[in-house]
Amino acid sequence: MTSHAAQVKERHRAPLGPSYWKLWTSSGLSNLADGVFKIALPLLAIQFTQSPTLVAGLSVAATLPWLLFALTAGALADRLDRRKLMLWANLSRAVLPALLAAVVLLDVGSIWALYVVALMVGVAETLYDTSAQSIMPQLVHRDQLSRANGRLYAVELTTNQFIGPPLGGLLVAMGLVAGVAVPAALWLAAVGGLLLVPGAFRTEREQKTTLRFDIAEGLRFLWNQKILRTLAVMTGVFNFASSAAFAVLVLFAVGPASQMGLSEVGFGLLLTTSALGAFVGSFMSEWVEARLGRSTSLMLTIFGAALFVGAPALTDNPYVLGPIFFVGGMLIVLWNVITVSLRQRITPNRLLGRVNSAYRLLAWGTMPLGAAAGGLLAQWLGLQVMFGIMGVLTLALLGMMPVLTNKAMAAADVES
Repeated sequence: MTSHAAQVKERHRAPLGPSYWKLWTSSGLSNLADGVFKIALPLLAIQFTQSPTLVAGLSVAATLPWLLFALTAGALADRLDRRKLMLWANLSRAVLPALLAAVVLLDVGSIWALYVVALMVGVAETLYDTSAQSIMPQLVHRDQLSRANGRLYAVELTTNQFIGPPLGGLLVAMGLVAGVAVPAALWLAAVGGLLLVPGAFRTEREQKTTLRFDIAEGLRFLWNQKILRTLAVMTGVFNFASSAAFAVLVLFAVGPASQMGLSEVGFGLLLTTSALGAFVGSFMSEWVEARLGRSTSLMLTIFGAALFVGAPALTDNPYVLGPIFFVGGMLIVLWNVITVSLRQRITPNRLLGRVNSAYRLLAWGTMPLGAAAGGLLAQWLGLQVMFGIMGVLTLALLGMMPVLTNKAMAAADVES
């Protein structure tokens, strides 16, 4: 074994460090809050309306900031201390659900109040998530990124999708106020965890520039990196399809008049199956990537993702959908670990916030559009037809795989 290979292997095995694990703990609390809140909101919404368009509008409001604010969030993450931005974002997310709880207690709640809170929480999310992905190479070595991201996805997905959804359903069943008050407390606890992470996480800047110049620089870097550009577009298409499907899944699943006839708690448990798959996948991702290679692994995820969003078109049996969601969750997290780690390796640290935000503008900015399309298609064509259309759209991503060869990804990695 060469000296360089031995050093790489040693870094792979090295501990991730206390700062990483403090961030990991804070992220777990933050994602648990998000997991509870994202289930509580649609369950609260159906107290006010049964319209697919209005319910889907809630997802539009929550994800619209990724379309409108993502580039600004990335520029701020490269200008300011990334940990402090995460602190302020979580503090904002703690205050907003607390205000919503007060609105519910005063019995002046409405679907429009939910829209406002969802929009503002979404703005805070763009700042938090962009900074969280950008801070990672400052905490661990680049050779540790796949393991660090895998462990982080494990706690994020476990709390956000495994524990959060059934807990959110249970809390709303206990009372509407509990469903929004508990996330506020959890986001506040996450702030406490971030305060324990030592150090400064502001990147060095050689000269003063305008915000507009910074944003343009990040966009140019992404556009000139064919691998990253392709991955962003592919992720955007999948997020469009999955947002369309899951924006109205509650209408397909919950209530005696729905096709599935599940309770609020049952709905949370159904979504938990995908989180359980994602949890398993987060520990397997590094191993699968090493055994199959990045290209084959990504191709496999497309098949799983297509089944994930399209399966409700074929069946309303929760005992069939549950295992499908499990496999889908396992493969989707494989995609995330590979693509996020590759992006962190390719991109210079001083540009990482802007490139992450530009990438997410393409990858996540489609989510409000997908949610709106899902609501409209479900209204016009029916829920199951809409699920089928989104499954086929996801499968079409296989047409872009020739760009993502192992050789091309390795070359991009080396060039950085």
